[in-house]
Amino acid sequence: MDIARLSIDRPIYTWILILICLFGGIWGFSTLGRLEDPAFTIKTAVVVTNYPGASAREVAEEVSEPIESEIQKLGEVKEIETMNQPGLSWLSVTMKDEYDGTELPAIWTKLRNRVAEARLPTGASAPFVNDSFGDVYGLYYAVTAPGYSDAEINELADFLRREVLSVDGVADAIVSGVPNEAIYVEPDLALTATLGIPPAAIQGAINSADEVVDSGEVQRDNGRILIQRPDGSSSVDEIAALSVGVGGEVVNLIDFAKVHRDRESDPELIIRHNGVDAFTLGVAGISSENIVEVGKRVDAKLEELKSEIPLGVSVLPIYQQHEVVEAASNDFLVNLAMSVTIVIAVLAVFMGWRASIVVGVTLLLTVVGTLFFMAIGSIEMERISLGALIIAMGMLVDNAIVVAEGMQIAMAGGQSSREAASDVARKTQIPLLGATVIGIMAFAGIGLSPDATGEFLFSLFAVIGISLLMSWLLAITVTPLLGHYFFRRGVAGESGSYDGGLFRAYASVLRLGLRLRWLVVVLLMATTVVCYMLFGQVKQQFFPDSNTPLYFVHYKLPQGASIHQTSADMQKLEDWLEEREKVVAMTSYSGQGAARFMLTYAAEDPNPSYGHLIVRVSSLDVIEEEMRALEDHAELTLPQGEVRVQRLAFGPGGGAPIEARFSGRDPAVLRALAQDAIERLSSASEDILNPRMDWREKELVLRPVYADDRAQEAGVSRSDVASILRFATDGLQAGTFREGNRQIPIIVRAPQDEGMSLSDHVIYSDSANGFVPLAQVIDGFRFEAQDTLIQRRDRTNVITVGADIPRNMTAAQVFAEVRGVIEGMELPEGYTMEWGGEFESSSDAQASLGKQLPLSLLIMVLISVLLFNALRQPIIIWLLVPMSVNGVALALLGTGMPFTFTALLGLLSLSGMLIKNGIVLVEEIDLTREARPDLPLKDAIVEASTSRLRPVFLAAATTILGMLPLLGDAFFRSMAATIMGGLAFASILTLIAAPVFYYLFFRRSAAKAAAPVPAAA
Repeated sequence: MDIARLSIDRPIYTWILILICLFGGIWGFSTLGRLEDPAFTIKTAVVVTNYPGASAREVAEEVSEPIESEIQKLGEVKEIETMNQPGLSWLSVTMKDEYDGTELPAIWTKLRNRVAEARLPTGASAPFVNDSFGDVYGLYYAVTAPGYSDAEINELADFLRREVLSVDGVADAIVSGVPNEAIYVEPDLALTATLGIPPAAIQGAINSADEVVDSGEVQRDNGRILIQRPDGSSSVDEIAALSVGVGGEVVNLIDFAKVHRDRESDPELIIRHNGVDAFTLGVAGISSENIVEVGKRVDAKLEELKSEIPLGVSVLPIYQQHEVVEAASNDFLVNLAMSVTIVIAVLAVFMGWRASIVVGVTLLLTVVGTLFFMAIGSIEMERISLGALIIAMGMLVDNAIVVAEGMQIAMAGGQSSREAASDVARKTQIPLLGATVIGIMAFAGIGLSPDATGEFLFSLFAVIGISLLMSWLLAITVTPLLGHYFFRRGVAGESGSYDGGLFRAYASVLRLGLRLRWLVVVLLMATTVVCYMLFGQVKQQFFPDSNTPLYFVHYKLPQGASIHQTSADMQKLEDWLEEREKVVAMTSYSGQGAARFMLTYAAEDPNPSYGHLIVRVSSLDVIEEEMRALEDHAELTLPQGEVRVQRLAFGPGGGAPIEARFSGRDPAVLRALAQDAIERLSSASEDILNPRMDWREKELVLRPVYADDRAQEAGVSRSDVASILRFATDGLQAGTFREGNRQIPIIVRAPQDEGMSLSDHVIYSDSANGFVPLAQVIDGFRFEAQDTLIQRRDRTNVITVGADIPRNMTAAQVFAEVRGVIEGMELPEGYTMEWGGEFESSSDAQASLGKQLPLSLLIMVLISVLLFNALRQPIIIWLLVPMSVNGVALALLGTGMPFTFTALLGLLSLSGMLIKNGIVLVEEIDLTREARPDLPLKDAIVEASTSRLRPVFLAAATTILGMLPLLGDAFFRSMAATIMGGLAFASILTLIAAPVFYYLFFRRSAAKAAAPVPAAA
């Protein structure tokens, strides 16, 4: 079917296609979902179980082990990581890569069922499975309310969350850092001892005061009447007025105890924003909604609520994803306009204004048509998909240039537009289609990768696939029609279009290359060897740093430090940051990190000794200077803690840049191995910073020595001793005070300002019907150094040694320096070592990519073989591919940019472009030889190659110049440099190396065909 001729003979069909692309693209752009980063599924759930009073070792053995054992029975599980702390088991369960988001809900249900079957010890809570671990709260605010009470702040938090949830498009909202309150009952110890009132009696009286119990119902002939319990104590004063019966007498709480409402003594999280106490409000949009519109609606709602929010309350943004996304969309439009302008300008210079309009309009229709199909396929506009359109820009123009240039030349030679379109399309549409599919398949490896990296970059493959297929379709339909309208028909026999000085110079160089063909081959091989050696000097990096002007501070005090110590140290950093002119805002967290406000952000596990800062600076230009200044300041003012300053990075990953994991049974052996590894790392490289182990320091634990004989004689059990010690310190929960939807714990504890030592307390003995001194039933206290942070991985104890690196170095560089000394460690039998950190993340991603590449490569090779129905032509083309690295190595070394994962994608696309150009060139040589069999091989090669000079040159020039806008994007910078440098060199390969290889492969067969046939005898 002659599609090109039909597009001119039946223009109505082509115009319908044009209008569909144009208006469909406008509709698509207005309706496409917008995100900052592409959505990839975080296939992790968290299982939390409390086991009060147990040590970390007991938690690991009695709680984590049974739960892990049940979870391991699930075939979908990839790995189980467990953090064990005194009284707390925290399991992170990650599913295998092949399961996508649609399958996870059913898997989480199976996980819950398995966890529920675990046999846990008495005293352990029911495990809580949190499968919302990966939710992203991209609209993230800090709320400050100085001068307001904790109760008012809680009421404000509930109000804001309730109102925000009513906004259309909002999926969820969370508040964090809201000060929790407690009602403390602190009895006078002397009075309670005199009156004989044990803490248990106080607990019982409080617990029954507002207990919710079923009171039954009365059945009557005309229906039923429900009976409800009497109203309970509804205020602190009423709790204080409760009576306690002891020894036949009744006394009120207030007679012997102080009852007051106050903030919890040891909160789990303390937040400040710009130095002021705050809580955070995180808002997540529905995944199918446009986050820009959702964000604007949320902002409008918060603005509307200002009249209802009390004076002095401020809602301040920490991170506003919708503004970032809107800026990215606007930047895309600017980059798109720049790229189209560059393409049109280059084409106008080298092909004339008519051709520039024809190709430029085709390019524009390709882009808007791609947006149309993106909307149909629910592919959001985000960093990767927008970048893919820019990356594809030069590739998109290639098909149109080949068709337009062919038509222009044919019409200049006297052919009609229909004849020219038909002739060009007949010769090029199949080679161009095959080359286009090969270009798409170059990205299939990453698009089909089932892991998080593949999911993160899937839209790159999808958008490039859609856009390249659109470019081929429009090149054989719209381009011929526009050429029919714009190109002028010349007079038959006019001077050739390849008589210009550039074409003659290229022909002369090519003839010289064919004459010195072996020298050309040797030079190409030598250059390739040298460039591969140089490529070894290129810095390696997994994903680059983000271009958001945010940086993080991770602060860690020795294990066992209180959250108040951590908060006080964080306050020192905040006070210093407040004086920095280039710091725009800061938010501090003590006890744990922030909510997941970006998909690529991962907070540390909860720990009272951990502090976190999110610092926003005025611009990226000052971020390094500010980070260095903070590091220097912290080194002087906070020598007791570990300070790590970190940029936000693109893409999935996690952990320290350098990590080594040691697995085995004995914690003491693991600690010794970890300490040895830390010393080896530090001595092997000066670039190892902050080496640490994730079990952290052992913590001193105070343990009473139970005197069996005396205690049993006194009727005091071990539980009684534990209870009185808890009463003397944290307090005993006696009940719950309900206030609206809040449940405030009521804590009975010893007065905090009595100055009593633990051994001064007395224990009530039921058998003795009186108090017994604690010192009588114990033989004092002893200190023990315990592991209070035990990490496990797949049911095995694992200790991880992590280290940071200088920001001007890549993890690969430092890893190369230290790899040998760690792998050279002698490990006891039963102990293993494996690498984590960036090495593991990049290795896993590249391994996954490697699994898909063979299939992609096979398809690419098969297409090239089928196109030519021969082997020699594909071999010629594929010989060029390894040489494409030459320009990449020179470009990256020249710019100092690292070879990132996105640069690897650029290298794949470069291979696709090189193969595409090679196919068109070799096909043209074959067609020239077929059309003019008497033409000598050298002349046929030179003539065909000269006719391909302009399309190859223009495709390379437009692609290289079209990459210029991406050089300012941190994520795509190394990819742009890879394509620009690689394509510049690849164009030389196409125009010189391919013809030389063709001559070497076909010289003998051409000579045989040209030899005279002997006359018959």
